[in-house]
Amino acid sequence: MITRFLGDTAVLTGRTMRHVTRSLDTIITTAITPVAMMLLFVYVFGGAIDTGPVSYVNYMLPGILLITIASGISYTAFRIFMDMRSGIFERFQSMPIARSGVLWAHVLTSLVANVISLVVVVGVALLMGFRSGAGVAAWLAVAGLLILFTLALTWIAVIPGLTAKTLDGASAFAYPLIFLPFISSAFVPTDTMPGPVRAFADHQPVTSIVNTIRDLLTQQPPGTGIWTAVAWCAGILVVAYVFAGITYRRRI
Repeated sequence: MITRFLGDTAVLTGRTMRHVTRSLDTIITTAITPVAMMLLFVYVFGGAIDTGPVSYVNYMLPGILLITIASGISYTAFRIFMDMRSGIFERFQSMPIARSGVLWAHVLTSLVANVISLVVVVGVALLMGFRSGAGVAAWLAVAGLLILFTLALTWIAVIPGLTAKTLDGASAFAYPLIFLPFISSAFVPTDTMPGPVRAFADHQPVTSIVNTIRDLLTQQPPGTGIWTAVAWCAGILVVAYVFAGITYRRRI
């Protein structure tokens, strides 16, 4: 059963990956917006924001990476919506393939596409002066956290992809996720915010994830914050996965 699932998922992932490679502009578009934000904040607003001994490009890169992921997963909802509208899901149901493999193919394609976009953004950040003395273990921890965050948001994207009535509706859900880092510690320290805003910023998932990535890249001990970040990502992933599975069974 597991061998069949893995084989079917691999074949279906190859199908969705071919769609991406034939339309590389989606990955480029996903990377352009975060890169433009990074240029704007570093070269326009960066001089007015006090981040202490940490350069501003180092300070705000973790938030930009999360925005990159939030931008990228909107294309997952888009691809699922297009498959739903074309009837390909129903066609797959008539074939002897693992039912969950269809969704996992879209999720894994999203993961690969987002990793490419993240690499592009980090490359631009290096050109802008980003530097990190973090070791291999710290970079692996950052990569693991970003992958977990990508999987969590991608499974959220599956739900509107299956249920949306229009193409705009399928991708519009990503806008709140893109703007969530702006009300966090991603771009400015939260202690500069008004009371209620600071309370929200300090207790939403993006802040713990951003702080953890920032600490790892600046060689600071993340403390218990890393477990809070992992718990947020894992919790969102489990809830989104369950609801996506329920939605899929009801729709197909």
